[in-house]
Amino acid sequence: MTTALEIRSLRKQFGDVHAVAGLDLAVATGECFGLLGPNGAGKTTTIEICEGLLEPDSGEVEVLGMRWATNERELRQKLGIALQETQLAEKLTVLETVMLFRSFYAQGRPANEVIGLVQLEEKAGARVGTLSGGQKQRLALACALVGDPKLLFLDEPTTGLDPQSRRQLWDLIERFKEEGRTVVLTTHYMDEAERLCERVAIVDHGKVIALDTPAALISSLGGDQVITFTLEEPQAELSYDDLRAIEGVTGVRRETASYELTAKELRKTVPAVLSFLEKRGAKLAELRTHSATLEDVFVNLTGRHLRDA
Repeated sequence: MTTALEIRSLRKQFGDVHAVAGLDLAVATGECFGLLGPNGAGKTTTIEICEGLLEPDSGEVEVLGMRWATNERELRQKLGIALQETQLAEKLTVLETVMLFRSFYAQGRPANEVIGLVQLEEKAGARVGTLSGGQKQRLALACALVGDPKLLFLDEPTTGLDPQSRRQLWDLIERFKEEGRTVVLTTHYMDEAERLCERVAIVDHGKVIALDTPAALISSLGGDQVITFTLEEPQAELSYDDLRAIEGVTGVRRETASYELTAKELRKTVPAVLSFLEKRGAKLAELRTHSATLEDVFVNLTGRHLRDA
């Protein structure tokens, strides 16, 4: 396996805050790799160091087999970067903007080709200031792609977009992957990571706490389904051991006002849960089920949700 990105013992501190605390990662050439975690977990700091925008306090970063200290000019020609927020000159047209970014590279794609790739042909002559949020995000991606990069960094590329715009960006990323290019993606959206990424690293407090394929991480919960229930009236806390003994239950977690159980077969476990509560005189207020997700993996590992700051 050749690596497009390798990070070893990376550390970065801002005052008393350890944003990155000894992080190790290796991203294979041609894969879409996801960095997941709550705000403040160190994802953006890690990406900005990899992009050459920040200096690490210690550790090593190799990008496409090169280092920023010795190969900065060459690396700038081989990377595409789409930041969480991209401020573009609003008086320029879409075509002028992409042509400007194309001029930064010795080689690349024609501006009109990239505009077509992100489905902005009809807006080629429109000024950037007139574009919708989704159109601006697609334009930012066009600017990242126009240099024909070997490695594409995407930091929260679909934050704030409507569902249709998100799916359009997903299609663009998948096309980029089909060409054998490498993508490093940070996101809060679990459906996005599960659809696009071959592997994901869950990061918390500047460290990797889990790393595998989305399917393998979800499987690590011990069940394919999650049952969440709340009770009508406060009562003595239900015993974890008793809940774990319910037929089919593979894991138990307590939220503030609810219980979460992981299970393999809902048809067996849901009736068993209802029977358990009835025997204890507990009145059910709500019961919901859903397929296990990466969000459930993160909550199981940290006790927090991915959207928590």
